Amino acid sequence: MESIEIARLCAKYADEKKAENILLLDLRGLSPVTDFFVVVTASSNPQLRAVRDNIVDELRDKHEQRPIISDGTYESQWLILNYPNVLVHVLSPEKREYYALEELWGDAPKLDWKDTEPVGAPVPRVKKPKVKKAAVKKAPAAKKAPAKKAAKKAATKKVAKKKAE
Repeated sequence: MESIEIARLCAKYADEKKAENILLLDLRGLSPVTDFFVVVTASSNPQLRAVRDNIVDELRDKHEQRPIISDGTYESQWLILNYPNVLVHVLSPEKREYYALEELWGDAPKLDWKDTEPVGAPVPRVKKPKVKKAAVKKAPAAKKAPAKKAAKKAATKKVAKKKAE
């Protein structure tokens, strides 16, 4: 399933639970992390729960799509669902105003989530920077102190004892 389809379905299922100010942002070409943001407002904790549960249940039951991860708490008033290339943000009005995701991603095109026509040619994804593995440097072998040569014993002359005559 294409990420645009998942994004539109998330918006649709949020709308079924009376979410407000539903916004679909096209981040293709702008973000290496995701293709789309779906940002919705829920006016109370029970509505936050209802919107989140409806999106998760409908996508799972009808489209066999499960979130990769779900984060946030109802007390925080900001829930995030991470689907393949789609991030869904369900926020209270206060949190949405405070974090202003639409302004943060102001250069992203806003799409009509009700539009059933496919969006134009896909924008090439931003390539994720390759992380080079640090070269493993071999530690130089510990230099051993040169072995000390045993000091030569001073040569002692043995003097023959004179025999008593």
